[in-house]
Amino acid sequence: MDVTMRSGPDYQVRIVERPGRWMAADALAGLSQDLRQIAGRTLLHGNLTYGVFSGDPEDLKDVIITLVRRRDGAPIAFNALVVMNIDTAPRPVDVLHLGLVMVDPDERSKNLSWVLYGLTCFLIFFRRQFRPVWVSNVTQVPAVVGMVSQMFSEVWPNPQGGRRSLNHVLLARLIMAQHRGVFGVGEDAGFDEDRFVITDAYTGGSDGLKKTWDAAPKHREDIFNRFCAEQLDYGRGDDVIQLGKMDMAAMRDYLARDVPKSAVIGLLLTAGFVALRRIILPVAHWSDSGTEWSILRSAKVDRK
Repeated sequence: MDVTMRSGPDYQVRIVERPGRWMAADALAGLSQDLRQIAGRTLLHGNLTYGVFSGDPEDLKDVIITLVRRRDGAPIAFNALVVMNIDTAPRPVDVLHLGLVMVDPDERSKNLSWVLYGLTCFLIFFRRQFRPVWVSNVTQVPAVVGMVSQMFSEVWPNPQGGRRSLNHVLLARLIMAQHRGVFGVGEDAGFDEDRFVITDAYTGGSDGLKKTWDAAPKHREDIFNRFCAEQLDYGRGDDVIQLGKMDMAAMRDYLARDVPKSAVIGLLLTAGFVALRRIILPVAHWSDSGTEWSILRSAKVDRK
């Protein structure tokens, strides 16, 4: 997936799926430079040494970048969503980790949250023929805890209620066992399974993201602020890990509540285009018997 759409008159959004698998080296370097530029404007101290900032194709093989630019081309915000393949029974499950979100301080409060947190999940859900998609989130920011709790279905933990299922527990265990590097959590960090809290989380390359309680952006609903204040030790550097789903109920609420009315038509057209490509490309491959398409279509074989 490599799609571009407008977000109002001032911004352009590009979504690039798994660029480390197909993007040319110079384009990949340019993409990473854009992300570093945004990070440089966002971080007050330190730098990030893991993942999308390296420009290494290996680090970008399973990443989906949502990059927002102003009309003049300047990059001002991004979300680096990671596709984690979780080895569950009876078959593996893909979990979309909401990943690292950064917004240029001069561009905050510009209604970009629907782009940075829900847009890519919505498009992937649409492309998967409306099959539910698991999402995960690791954060110490009350505003993000609240946003995820309200945007997705079956979120746990959710200060507004909900139920912790066996699936939540099993997925959290496997994510912590197999994918700590995705969100920069070191091997020495602990995991409180009862509270879904990662203790001493900023030891695996994400040190520059650690915030004090006063610096962490708050949610407009105080229930999420109280939850983080009570559950997380900001001096030590704790995070909460949340798990939820993008499903039909979440999609309906996302379109009705989060997406600006002026953007709904454009979003649905983009989703239709993404889904249509899922149909057209296999048909084109199937029709071309002269080219080898791996398991999708065998090449003609001369049996003389």
